Amino acid sequence: MSARRDELAAGLAAVEERIERACRDAGRPREDVHLIVVTKFFPRSDLDLLADLGVTDIGENREQEASAKLADGGTPRGVRAHFIGQLQSKKAGAVSRWADVVHSVDRSKIVGALARGAHTAGRELTALIQVDLDPDPAGRRGGAQPADVPALAEEIVGSDSLRLGGLMAVAPLGGDPDEAFARLSALAQRLREDHPRADRISAGMSGDLEAAVRHGATHLRVGTAILGVRPSQR
Repeated sequence: MSARRDELAAGLAAVEERIERACRDAGRPREDVHLIVVTKFFPRSDLDLLADLGVTDIGENREQEASAKLADGGTPRGVRAHFIGQLQSKKAGAVSRWADVVHSVDRSKIVGALARGAHTAGRELTALIQVDLDPDPAGRRGGAQPADVPALAEEIVGSDSLRLGGLMAVAPLGGDPDEAFARLSALAQRLREDHPRADRISAGMSGDLEAAVRHGATHLRVGTAILGVRPSQR
C-alpha cells in the first residue's frame, strides 16, 4: 500500500505543478482552480489514499460502480463526490443519493429525475449543464446544444432540490481545445448574466488542462495523470 501511496503522491505533485504553472501563465490565482481527481475504474482503496493525501474532490462516471465503491463507508470524510459521466434518467435517483455535484445535465428529463431523487433523499445537489462543443455530429461526446442552455438553466433554478452551478464541457476529439474552451467561456459569461451564482466552469482533463485554465476553468477533471492507466486498459 505504501508503494501505491507514493505513486499517487507523485502524480498529484506533478499535476499540481502543471496547474500552478498554468495559473501563473494565465495571471490567475491558484486558489481559483479546483482539482477533481477522476477515480473511475480504480478501487476504493485509492479513494482512501487520495483523501489521506489531501484530495477534497473525486469524480466518478458510472452510477453502478460508484454506488458499489461508496457503499462501504460512504464518501471519505471531507471529500466531495462529483458525477461526471453521461447520466440516464433511470439512474438519476441512485446518483442523487451520493453525488454532491452532477456535471452532466444535458436535457430536461435529467433535470426532473435528479430533482425528484434529491428531494426524496432530502439533499440539495449542485447541477452543471454539459454543453456539446463538437460541430461534427459523428464525434459528439454528449451535452446540450448551446441554444438549449438558457431553458435548462431555468428548469434547474426552478427546482427546490437543485442548485445551478454552471457549465461543463469536453473538448472535441482531435479539435483545438483552446478554441473549444474559448467558446465555453463565452457561454459561461452569458449564463452568469442571468444567473450570477452559476460561476463554475468544469473543463480540462489530463491532456488539456492548461488550455482550460487559460479560458477560465474553475474545476479540472484529471484522472490518468494522477492514478495512471486505468486497470481495464492495462
